Amino acid sequence: MPRNNKTPLIQKIAKQAFMTFKCLKYPSNGDDTNFAEKQAELNSLVTAIRAADLKIAPQESKVTSGTAEQQPPVSYMHICETEMFSMGVFLLRTGASIPLHDHPGMNGMLKVIYGKVSIRCFDKVESGHPVSAAPPRFDPPLPPNQNDSLRCAVLRSVAEYSETSGPCLLTPQRDNLHQVDAVDGPAAFLDILAPPYDPDAGRDCHYYRVLQIQVDPAGTGEKGNQDQQEEKEGKENEMWLLEVSQPEDFWCGGEPYPGPVVSV
Repeated sequence: MPRNNKTPLIQKIAKQAFMTFKCLKYPSNGDDTNFAEKQAELNSLVTAIRAADLKIAPQESKVTSGTAEQQPPVSYMHICETEMFSMGVFLLRTGASIPLHDHPGMNGMLKVIYGKVSIRCFDKVESGHPVSAAPPRFDPPLPPNQNDSLRCAVLRSVAEYSETSGPCLLTPQRDNLHQVDAVDGPAAFLDILAPPYDPDAGRDCHYYRVLQIQVDPAGTGEKGNQDQQEEKEGKENEMWLLEVSQPEDFWCGGEPYPGPVVSV
């Protein structure tokens, strides 16, 4: 068979993504067996994707002179979107970061296709989970009118991903908040979200800032040193986040997708 008659890998991924996440929207038999099997197949396909499959070459910020228009730190190439999922490619310039944000009620897969990124993943702590009885003192202090924007979260992982790494996965409950930073140069990753963002359906993107807790330099307190150490170790991954507006230094531009046409 001629090479140009082969089904592109990205088309296979789109088809598999549709079947995989359709299982969540229309579950059968009341269990997750079908979804788990299809997700494993999707994970295998996504692991194999490379920039060349999408006809994307590593990019870098354009060198301009004078007061030329500043380039966006991050750009997005839209590939396709259905009611089940959306798929596209994020391009990060050197030193760029996608700020800490969430994916309400969504599953996701992030696969680096060139460069390297560092990803910090958090889970929001739901009500009923054992956490600090009350928010600690922050440095700098938090204005009282911002207490409603506080969220307690647990840092789950900090890891680097390259084109040879498998995908970074997220679910509505696990690793749902993350921050993505380009490492040692530009980077790009394929991004699949299921279902897509939809503010009207309660799936809007929210941004967060990690708050610094005020430290007692004297280390005084009623508890003994051993008790203090045990409590510290038990909560070392517990953090407080403040919901904020989209950071002023972050915006996302758009670029045309040059790869194979995808239909679902």
